[in-house]
Amino acid sequence: MTETPENTAVVIVGAGVAGLTLGNFLLRNGIDCVVLERRSRAYVEKRQRAGTVDARGVRMFREWGLAAVVEPDSFVDFTGGFWIDGVCHPMDFGQGEEMESIFCPQQVLVRNLTDVFLQGGGDLRFEAADVTLEDLRSARPTVRYRDTDGSEKAVSCDFVAGCDGYRGVSRASIPAGALTRYSHEYRYSWLSVLAEVPAKPSGMAIHSRGLAGMMPRGAHASRIYLQCPADEPLEQWPDERVWSELEARFGTTVPSGPIVDKQLVPFRCVVHDPMSHGRLYLLGDAAHIVPPMSAKGVHLALYDTEVFARAVIQWFRTGDSSLLDSYSETCLRHVWNYQAFAAWITELMHNAGDSSYEGEFRKQAARAELQRQFTSPAAGRLFFELSEGVI
Repeated sequence: MTETPENTAVVIVGAGVAGLTLGNFLLRNGIDCVVLERRSRAYVEKRQRAGTVDARGVRMFREWGLAAVVEPDSFVDFTGGFWIDGVCHPMDFGQGEEMESIFCPQQVLVRNLTDVFLQGGGDLRFEAADVTLEDLRSARPTVRYRDTDGSEKAVSCDFVAGCDGYRGVSRASIPAGALTRYSHEYRYSWLSVLAEVPAKPSGMAIHSRGLAGMMPRGAHASRIYLQCPADEPLEQWPDERVWSELEARFGTTVPSGPIVDKQLVPFRCVVHDPMSHGRLYLLGDAAHIVPPMSAKGVHLALYDTEVFARAVIQWFRTGDSSLLDSYSETCLRHVWNYQAFAAWITELMHNAGDSSYEGEFRKQAARAELQRQFTSPAAGRLFFELSEGVI
């Protein structure tokens, strides 16, 4: 096969939320980029993961002229609560302009970002196989891949943005020992279920049997979460058990329906430091992971994306590399702030229910702290600001 050489400013590896947002930011500022995605477009636009864009993310899209990708009327309104031992406590999401977070299924956001990018003339290449990153410490790294017709391609660039997730090739291309990995593993997981039923009830349930959640993923689809031991086999969760356990933990009737996806989601906190190596910059899950209880994976990915985009734009416009030089330090300050929030909310919500993991003392302490969220304006305000991603 004959290699076809190309040149661009930035190669973006991964067409998820971070990669497509970055592509749109660069495209709108006249900076050439190529987005490589190993999956097909149909697969990417059906991939079900996160469901929330918080207030910071909504405002960021508006400021960059991309408000259309998070139009509120495109998504399902969410009203829910906390069920504690079967008793519902309505959620207070704040008031007025402060409350701007949107329950937005990830596949909808990705589809909208893809449409805007392609309509603007963006270069997005699906089914790019066998991606390899070379010469990352040189002035012009090279990204190689195999195209859909089997031909080998090589793209030379100024920078590589690794937006391909925790198991992607980007971080794996960094030599061993160049990054420090900080991590914490939990002794429980979530059974994550996608079902073709409306989210009624919607919210989170705390119960001695474990945590449960039911969140909208469209008008007639829900994402269901059930806390379970980290080593529990998926085979122990037939559909009938999913519905009976959900009803037991919420303490109310739950409409059952077709289950289209079922998987176990491990709970871990991971941070890699630094978030760059030579001309390769890691964004989102490629650099860090937060437990899904915090709903801050998209928040951190978008934060990284905006910091990197501003740094690249400054470099191309002025030659000033100061924002690129400080990229990792800037992002990691923010990452650790939200790792602290993620660890706190994860332990609080899980310890308050099933005492078999951390004991009865931690359960009672967690319940006292949880009650404070409903009774203390100061505690509620801090939770609200972190949930909205504004601090």
